[in-house]
Amino acid sequence: MSNKKNKQNGNQTYGIIGLGRFGLSLALELNKEGAELLVLDHDENKVQLVREFCENAFVVRNLEKSTLLETGIQNCDVAIVAIGEQIDTSLLTTLNLVEIGIPVVIAKATSSEHGRILERLGADVVYPERDMAIKLAHRLESKNVLDFVQLSKKLNISKILLPECMLNKSVIEINLRAKFGLNIIAIENNGDIIDNITPDYVFKLNDVLYLAGNKEALNKFNAWCQK
Repeated sequence: MSNKKNKQNGNQTYGIIGLGRFGLSLALELNKEGAELLVLDHDENKVQLVREFCENAFVVRNLEKSTLLETGIQNCDVAIVAIGEQIDTSLLTTLNLVEIGIPVVIAKATSSEHGRILERLGADVVYPERDMAIKLAHRLESKNVLDFVQLSKKLNISKILLPECMLNKSVIEINLRAKFGLNIIAIENNGDIIDNITPDYVFKLNDVLYLAGNKEALNKFNAWCQK
């Protein structure tokens, strides 16, 4: 994989280590977006599967620093350690990727303790199982919730189908900021997205709202919608 090529075409390159459910799903989604990928795993069958859409897929027997350098992963802009269950391998691989100078290293964690160690090693940490559970819980809590992303303990983004009680009313009339401390960051309708929301905007049928706020505010809003 050529880093020079990457800088010329402006696309980021991603290295994925581990082809479990998380790693394979990530590779498939990034491929759909046209991203340049480099993928590593010790399982030849899994690597063969990925080679159907990724030419830079390699079988590696260990994840020592010298082996990683041989694959060319140091030329990636982002490296994702999709190993969770083998915590010692996850930590050592993360450390090696940070030390060889990859700009962004993202690592999957299976527990808060695992995540704290990964953060100390210099990685950005993701919790796929926990995040999916949070998304599902919010979708179950409200029939209007289409998606949910927890950016931090204090900031969440919820994608919500417009509640019937807001139909044909204006942004200032509903005033979600005053009532719940929520901000409307975008409105989508039939594929069109409005990201500059004015106070006089009138909510229409099939509007989808992207709301930002803390969990408590979103829960209060969801409860209000269901009254």
